[in-house]
Amino acid sequence: MMTYKLHKKPDYKEIIYKKNQWILLSNLRKKAKTILTILEKSNLNPIIHGSVARGDVNKSSDIDIFIPELVPSFKIEFTLKRAKIEIMNRFMIQATPNTSVKAYIEIDETTTISFQLIPLRRVEREFYRFGGVLDLNQLTSLLRVRGINKQLMLIEPTKLGHIEQPILGIEDQAANLLGISSQTILNRVNTLNKRKKRGSTGVFLKKQINSTQTFEMVLKQIAYNNPLVRRRLR
Repeated sequence: MMTYKLHKKPDYKEIIYKKNQWILLSNLRKKAKTILTILEKSNLNPIIHGSVARGDVNKSSDIDIFIPELVPSFKIEFTLKRAKIEIMNRFMIQATPNTSVKAYIEIDETTTISFQLIPLRRVEREFYRFGGVLDLNQLTSLLRVRGINKQLMLIEPTKLGHIEQPILGIEDQAANLLGISSQTILNRVNTLNKRKKRGSTGVFLKKQINSTQTFEMVLKQIAYNNPLVRRRLR
């Protein structure tokens, strides 16, 4: 199980990247750019979020791609199939009864494309800016952006690496820097603190989708039998 160490001291720390980290970042971004380009050609307007957008990657970093607009799942899957990209796994997740249901397509062990099956609320949309986001043009221009990692450290990219600072105690300042609401910061802090105490990342709903099913079909079946999911669909 993975647990998160939440830093509380209000101090700055400068991290200078070594050559191997720059190479790792470049390789991850090259792979991400290939997939974003394929999705962009179908007007799906994908973004990449997390450490690959910020730059503070490590050997366990994933490529997390998200499609912000509500689009039919078949359009995404057809786009991948046409580009000869194999799908390793398909599943849907609803983190809590009050959050949106999202679809996940795993390309491989480190690359995932997610998209919404229910329109996102404002706070849910801001989650991606919380961690840092880039679109294809920004990724191509080698831009790195501010964002907050799972240890609740604000990452500020520099030419040599990044500066990091704990956000606990400066939540309003961090929210202003990222252009998001303070409530989004507080929600994320609470979520990660709960995960730390539980030692897990438990979710309200996680459903595997087989090759004969569509995401929308399964969601409809779940909503029929689960009033909490049905309520979120309204």
